[in-house]
Amino acid sequence: MTGSFALLKQRRFLPLFVTQLLGAFNDNLFKNAMVLFVVYGVFNDEASETMFSAVATALFIIPFFLLSALAGQLADTRDKARIIRIVKFCEILIMLVGGIGLMLAWMGFAVHLLAIPLMMLALFAMGIHSTFFGPIKYAILPQHLKSDEVLAGTGLVEAGTYIAILAGTILAGVIDVEWAALGVVLVAAIGYWTGRKVPPAPPEHEEHGIDWHIVRSSIALVRGTMHIPRLYLAILSISFFWTIGAVLFIQFPPLVKNILHADKSVASLFLAIFSIGIAIGSVAVNRLLKGQVSARYSPASVIVMGVFVLAFYWVCRNWEHDPSGVMYGIDGFLGHADVIPLLGALLGIAISGGMFVVPLYAFLTTTVPKDQTARTVAANNIVNSGAMVAGSLLAIGLGLVGIGVVDQLLMSAVMCLISAWLAVKLHKACDDSPAKAGEDGGVRV
Repeated sequence: MTGSFALLKQRRFLPLFVTQLLGAFNDNLFKNAMVLFVVYGVFNDEASETMFSAVATALFIIPFFLLSALAGQLADTRDKARIIRIVKFCEILIMLVGGIGLMLAWMGFAVHLLAIPLMMLALFAMGIHSTFFGPIKYAILPQHLKSDEVLAGTGLVEAGTYIAILAGTILAGVIDVEWAALGVVLVAAIGYWTGRKVPPAPPEHEEHGIDWHIVRSSIALVRGTMHIPRLYLAILSISFFWTIGAVLFIQFPPLVKNILHADKSVASLFLAIFSIGIAIGSVAVNRLLKGQVSARYSPASVIVMGVFVLAFYWVCRNWEHDPSGVMYGIDGFLGHADVIPLLGALLGIAISGGMFVVPLYAFLTTTVPKDQTARTVAANNIVNSGAMVAGSLLAIGLGLVGIGVVDQLLMSAVMCLISAWLAVKLHKACDDSPAKAGEDGGVRV
């Protein structure tokens, strides 16, 4: 553990870590300020609130599906530090647009006609920003870190990401929307400054042409990655995990409001606890594995996650609210008789989820040659985002046919079983063929 945190003193790691942390913080401050304002201040029925949350999630994810192949090609064939500087500058412009949308919402001016469309546009643009930054944050680690530091670096990046999500989520629930508008612009400016401190990360081979046809390049990238059985299984496992995560995040705001009868501060508390748990699991699994990249704990972790999802479902199903109809604030919610099993189940979902997914990300970046890691992560992002958009559409469809957010939790539990099955197959495949990075020939593009 000490060795992991020692990386935070290194310039080859710290600027990237802080830049990623600020980006994740800003994504979640903006998105949650927007969603909580609309759910609690604009709509007044569970179906509309669930649909808005799902549409917002899908808008953020769609760019990953469309542009990840292009992002992976750029990251593997151009200096990654230069790309970081470009995308972080773009974040400032995006957040200016999003901040204007939040301000208009606060003023109550043209909320449906202008404020919400501007916020949605900024959210979509932040998805594009994250699409181009995503492959870099993992692909740069094997380039700047030693081989026995990659898992620790990946764990710290994941832990830092979810701590940032925690901070952005909490802040979005406790500050007024006009302060969120100012905050997202300031954080974007700071992120640009820290991004300029990332050391150069030139491509591992000579620069070559890029296929700008996003459909053709996406198909070629996924096909060229999925021919490796272990990568195929790892990517599918991660995809099911993030589908579960997307569905849960969609459900949290309307579930808190309509089932638990609590205000937006409690919705932020839910998202915050989820983020804390992922951070704990991300660091804990590195300690268990002692720096070794292995999926041996992933099947058990996601099975445990499914058990906690069922426990969470059971508590929500039997939750008794204030008969007067008054919404719980933080104090009233924490004083509820069932709050400990509810939050305990939520924390358990997140910790076991972090322990499941972090080794799989480290596996992706160490199984292929260094000059192909960004494209491998990009291929993973394409499949992940497609699965998450499908999960968002499924949540919308289930809501439209009258299946409430509580009953939709059972779908997440079933997905955990599928992820566990895939993780078992991955672990067996690795044991049967303990290859070194890149022996399968890498990504074929």
